[in-house]
Amino acid sequence: MRKVLTLLLALVMAFTLSACGGKDESSSNRNDNATNNRTTIQAGTTDETNDPVGQPSASPTVDHDGSTDVRIKLIFDNEEYIVKMYDNPTSQDFLSRLPLTLTFKEYSGFEKLSILDKGLTAEDAPSGSDPEVGDIGYYAPWKDVNMYYTDWNYSSGLIKLGRIESGPEEFTKKIKSMNDDFTVNIQKMN
Repeated sequence: MRKVLTLLLALVMAFTLSACGGKDESSSNRNDNATNNRTTIQAGTTDETNDPVGQPSASPTVDHDGSTDVRIKLIFDNEEYIVKMYDNPTSQDFLSRLPLTLTFKEYSGFEKLSILDKGLTAEDAPSGSDPEVGDIGYYAPWKDVNMYYTDWNYSSGLIKLGRIESGPEEFTKKIKSMNDDFTVNIQKMN
């Protein structure tokens, strides 16, 4: 019996240790030259009428990919795009601030970004992420919300907030083609 318990304990420990493994963070970081060229953008809000708690009333269901059943909509250039949000404290902090109107601008040929006046929480956040086309993220070091239209390298400090769910190809083409600064209205969906 003791051998069985020892074997069971060893299996549990092996599983736990393998689950703690992660991606090599020393791979590539955000483009250093791009870091030096970043300009500050002020993000304004137009409506601060959040509910008292600022959170969805029911607990969201979490899917296997870490996304929830919580969705937001991005409205700009007479188009509406749906984003399926991820389940993390940074996304929840972002949701608590909605509705927002943010001004986005081009950044370095892979994303559009808007710097927030007040940063989001990075509590329990991963040390970084690999953004992909259609990801909506938050880059904690610069307090910016970003929309990716090109896959990019691992970025230390990047936290994924959600992913475009409706029309990802159209969304990608649209934001890539937006050469000038543009305003995005961001709202929770019921």
